[in-house]
Amino acid sequence: MEIKANNPFIVGGIVLIIIGAIFLLNTTRPGAGVAVDDIPLTTVVKDFPSGKELASIHGYINVEDGFKLEDVKGKVILIDFWTYSCINCIRTLPYITAWDEKYRDDGLVIVGVHTPEFDFEKDIANVQKAVLQHEIKYPVVLDNDYGTWRAYQNRYWPRKYLIDADGFIRYDHIGEGGYAETEQQIQLLLMERDEQLKLEGNTVDVIAEPGVTQVTTPELYFGYNFARHDLGNSEGYRPEQDVQYTLPEQLSANRINLEGTWKNTGDYMELVSDTGKVILPYHARSVNIVAGNTGTLALDVDGRNVTSEESGEDVFLDGDVTRVLIEDQTLYNVINDSDYFQKTLTITADGKGFRIYTFTFG
Repeated sequence: MEIKANNPFIVGGIVLIIIGAIFLLNTTRPGAGVAVDDIPLTTVVKDFPSGKELASIHGYINVEDGFKLEDVKGKVILIDFWTYSCINCIRTLPYITAWDEKYRDDGLVIVGVHTPEFDFEKDIANVQKAVLQHEIKYPVVLDNDYGTWRAYQNRYWPRKYLIDADGFIRYDHIGEGGYAETEQQIQLLLMERDEQLKLEGNTVDVIAEPGVTQVTTPELYFGYNFARHDLGNSEGYRPEQDVQYTLPEQLSANRINLEGTWKNTGDYMELVSDTGKVILPYHARSVNIVAGNTGTLALDVDGRNVTSEESGEDVFLDGDVTRVLIEDQTLYNVINDSDYFQKTLTITADGKGFRIYTFTFG
């Protein structure tokens, strides 16, 4: 029997059959049969990734062992990936601790995920000391195997993820800066969670570090695993060897120049001779080193004693010599100048076993 496509009754019947089939198909799929008005607003309007649970945690500070994000479900959560010897992380901490104090009672939970860059940062005693030093009162967890780092597909220190009360990542900031914007997002999500809150404006007042846009010397690593630039010495990096370095006739700007015998490792250089030198022509306002074990360092700039106006926070005057006493494996601020200059820093290390990991600048 031939069906005439121009028969309106038949065409209408076919359309009704198709509509009915589509309805039947939709109502048999998982999750079907829920009216739009019955779905939480966040499910309808959001297309944000879900926050990930903490994974492979090795230690807990300021919180009970076994703490999970599930324990604070329904609150606004700020995840901060950091490590205690990272100068960029350190400069963010005054803001984060201020937000914790200001918004904790309004429903904000900050979780510091401490993911180490170097092996010594895996030691919970070292992290606890840093937590006390920076007056961190929020939970800090040790992500020594990078389990949580990988869960968030992170690649940076520092990095902040802001998770709303429904568990969605609503904001993501890499590196320093953006403090007012980040706080505005915190306020927004807290007010979404509790409509009675009125938090607009009135951001925390923190004395910020000067900008680092004029720094032209990059972060420099002593360990061959991390090195992004060659040494100034012709001997170069020699993995797992003790190398006797001789200073080149012409110092290389923005390069590490060594004198003495140093053991090359993946993370650091270790002084093997009784004394050794590290010379660096740099352009920056402040200079930091990550160093450890024991040792005493003598500093000079451009061949003269370091002045009080140039001295970093971790130096002391020993007669006419500016020194740094190395006791802990951490970051030491050795130069803290008034402005950005091109200068040459000489570090004379006294003490076998002294380890130096990196130069960072501000």
